[in-house]
Amino acid sequence: MPPKPPSRRLSHSLLGLFAALLLAVGAVVLSERFLARDRLDLTESHLYTLSDGTKQIIGGLQDPVTLRLFYSRRLGATIPVYGAYADRVREMLAEYVSISNGKIRLEVLDPEPFSETEDRALSLGLQGVPVDQSGEQVYFGLAGANLLDDERTIAFFQPERERFLEYDLTRLVFELSNPTRPVLGVISSLPLSGDPRAAMMRQPGAGQPYVALNQFRQFFTVRDVATDATAIPDDVKVLLVAHPQNLPLPTQYAIDQFVMHGGKAMILVDPHSDGQAGRPGANGRPPTDTASSLDTLLHAWGVDAPSDKVVLDLRGAWRVRANAGERMQAVDYIAWYNMQGDSLSRSDVASAELNQVTVASAGEVTRREGSTVELTPMLTTSDRSMLVDAAKVRTDPNPTQLLADFKPDGERRVIAARVRGVLASAFPDGPPEGATAPAAGHLASSGTPANLFVMNDADVLEDRFWVRVQEFFGQSQAQPFSDNASFLVNVADTLVGGDAMISLRSRGESLRPFTLVDDMRRDAEARFRQTERDLQQRLEATQRRLRELRQGTTPGGPAAGGERNQAQTIITAEQRAEIDRAREEILGTRQQLRIVQLELRRDIEALERSLRILNIAVVPVLLVVLAIGLAMWRRQRRQAARTLS
Repeated sequence: MPPKPPSRRLSHSLLGLFAALLLAVGAVVLSERFLARDRLDLTESHLYTLSDGTKQIIGGLQDPVTLRLFYSRRLGATIPVYGAYADRVREMLAEYVSISNGKIRLEVLDPEPFSETEDRALSLGLQGVPVDQSGEQVYFGLAGANLLDDERTIAFFQPERERFLEYDLTRLVFELSNPTRPVLGVISSLPLSGDPRAAMMRQPGAGQPYVALNQFRQFFTVRDVATDATAIPDDVKVLLVAHPQNLPLPTQYAIDQFVMHGGKAMILVDPHSDGQAGRPGANGRPPTDTASSLDTLLHAWGVDAPSDKVVLDLRGAWRVRANAGERMQAVDYIAWYNMQGDSLSRSDVASAELNQVTVASAGEVTRREGSTVELTPMLTTSDRSMLVDAAKVRTDPNPTQLLADFKPDGERRVIAARVRGVLASAFPDGPPEGATAPAAGHLASSGTPANLFVMNDADVLEDRFWVRVQEFFGQSQAQPFSDNASFLVNVADTLVGGDAMISLRSRGESLRPFTLVDDMRRDAEARFRQTERDLQQRLEATQRRLRELRQGTTPGGPAAGGERNQAQTIITAEQRAEIDRAREEILGTRQQLRIVQLELRRDIEALERSLRILNIAVVPVLLVVLAIGLAMWRRQRRQAARTLS
């Protein structure tokens, strides 16, 4: 078969190239038309993949929401970390818009100095931050509004909170779609709303509401529910059951059915309430019964929170005074301790940002054998813990003896946890005597997964374990030293959002550290910081000597009687020469400092150059080599075909 003429081969090649170009353009047009909302997230932590909870909330939007992102481009140009984070925020918001079916509208604004856009950002409560000494403010915040002109803002996006970016954005959208303040119902044997009897004693601060309850009132409409109530009000979104002592069965049934019908509950029981033990009872003496339990309900729901055992923990134990013989000494009271570090769940948004939570005479929370519920720990002791009988802390506890008998078993115990799953009612046969079924009917099961928070310590609410309250010109000033109230409010806040908000957990960070560069920077600093410090000290000494030389000497020196001669200062030729030498030494030292500072970046810049060459040159060269190799292979095949023909 005769070979094709070169002109025909060229025309066929051009035709193939044109066809490939048409195919590429067509693929782009079709993808824009039919695949505009499709995304492929190849990041390790799926940073740009929205959770099912976010999709559920955005999919349920009834009214439009407008989001306005105020971002100063100068911020990203000055601090590249914020520029990279801003890209992620924009991409995340674009995802919200793409799945909202037109319910979310996004505006991206650059508030330049002294512009109307900057005035608008300030009026919305966004935070301006100076980036240099000129005082010019930059902005990086979000403002949202609904049709009722309700507004929610994120004053300034901090990269440190990037793990919770999706939670913060989804919460803002959720609050705009549900602008009314949710109702928090409270059932408690503790005087959370204040004790009138203590107020009559006219002691400073006595009888006042718990500070934690005041914190709840900032975010919720708090409604007291009687300890003998037979029904939970219909508008209660979250029910706080704190230290429930001897609740009658009709009240327990009301709580059970509230949860069966989808209500969210926070259960705080306690093997020993130190707060209750420190307050006089109705007879003027401290009560002897200081434990609380809700075993009838919790056992049916697959959870165990024993009221006869207390967890001791050596890590974070409070130092208290103990009377040893005739002298006072400080000793670790291992029944009271601060939970810090890995004792706080860092994957749950309610506790990830907290520093510490303080508990007192707390018990453990476990899943009952055979239970199918999911128990997610939020507060966990260290491995230097052990269980003891609650009787050892109830009556005249001895901190010294507890410490002497302390033998940690290496186990970590859960103090507080989220509970999720389909729950069986504690009253499968219907309401007990004296109780009435709810209007929606009795349920023997929750049907869908329920969400609870269970903690085996009610002293987390007590003021003395987390806050100092002082009187300042007639006003009470609360100074927290632990995050107890913030922890509980955060938990209630996530429960209000239902399954959607609870499902949001911390995500990865897009700003992943370049460990190789970090190691090189540390090595460079180890080599050059000492030299830099020596040069800096020599520079300061030379500058100090120069200032002394510029003062010169007086002709007569000090006058008699200690008075100085007021004649004009004269600088001699020798001093002038010394000044010149000092100036030259200063210039030389500064030059050496610049060289040292450049050396600090030399290896890093060399690595950056190598990476730049790799990205810009090596990859194209490899493609060219591959293309040449493919062309040579095809040429050999054609030659072999000609030889055979």
